[in-house]
Amino acid sequence: MIESDYLKDNINYVERLRKMPSLADFSEKDLKGILEMSKIRKYEPDEVILEEGVFDCWIYFLVSGKIKVIKHDESLSVLSRTGDVFGEMGIIDGSPRSASVCAIDETVCLATDASYIDRLSGNDRAAFSSILYRIFSQILANRLRITSEELIKAKEEIDRLKGEDDDTELISI
Repeated sequence: MIESDYLKDNINYVERLRKMPSLADFSEKDLKGILEMSKIRKYEPDEVILEEGVFDCWIYFLVSGKIKVIKHDESLSVLSRTGDVFGEMGIIDGSPRSASVCAIDETVCLATDASYIDRLSGNDRAAFSSILYRIFSQILANRLRITSEELIKAKEEIDRLKGEDDDTELISI
């Protein structure tokens, strides 16, 4: 992994952040605040970005490339859109990483250090907490919507297969 310094005062990245769907609604001041607690990290193909079971305080925004989410050696999903976010669940509930994440090809991420919020006070702390939790709620609501749709399709397929089994039993009698 190749890593930049913290991106404080790097105006060039504010416009790039604004193009990410999960950050598009935030003000320039808020985006600059996110940069203060962020680094650019570059990963090679097959390099592990997050390891299941490990604690850390980083949230990742995909800038370019493609990553896969893996749990118990099973690939769960692939993320490839600029602005896709991963690593937020452990930040929300303080638990270890629930899955591993690996780069599929050369990948660049904006890695945001959520522990930075603990060093803030007053209005700054409230503002940054609000920003991060707003991002989290949007991401999790979207993932819940997708998971619910997948669950409905799976149940329909199970019912269809049960119906085929019932028909087979009737024919063989």
